[in-house]
Amino acid sequence: MRIVFMGTPDFAVPSLKALIAAGYDVVGVFTQPDRPKGRGGKVQMSPVKTLALANSIPVYQPLKIRKDGLNDLQSLAPDLCVTAAFGQILSQDVLDVPRLGTVNVHASLLPRHRGSAPIQWAILQGDTVAGITTMLTDRGIDTGDMLLRTETPILPDDTAGTLTVRLAEAGASLLLETL
Repeated sequence: MRIVFMGTPDFAVPSLKALIAAGYDVVGVFTQPDRPKGRGGKVQMSPVKTLALANSIPVYQPLKIRKDGLNDLQSLAPDLCVTAAFGQILSQDVLDVPRLGTVNVHASLLPRHRGSAPIQWAILQGDTVAGITTMLTDRGIDTGDMLLRTETPILPDDTAGTLTVRLAEAGASLLLETL
């Protein structure tokens, strides 16, 4: 099965690692363009790009995948796309490319906390449980059919950082179970 992975931050790295370790044919990675970071404004690669290059996987960094990345995606002819914190909304043209659809690894127990910053919202709203939902992506914001879910307690001393690390690992495991 030919898979294209779409993700950018540290949260997405365990899912890409899991696909590689499980022997899936990851034919390309789409990630956000390199951007300046820190006080010095030095341009840095995303964590996903770093992992992809270390594994000799072609990397694509369109500003907007629906406009300047669609041809590259089509040329890769994926059977499936996997997204994890990619940071771009996928158009119907993009969603129509993979014959099996697009699976998203989302850092909340959908339908609660749709959209961006679900981990931070779970903590801010005093939730006692957080989790990962794998879902089929459609044109809405985290509105596609849910596939699988896994839960983890939010510990009293959890921060967005500590919870993100746990959920990223849980997401990688759930992704493999979903596939």
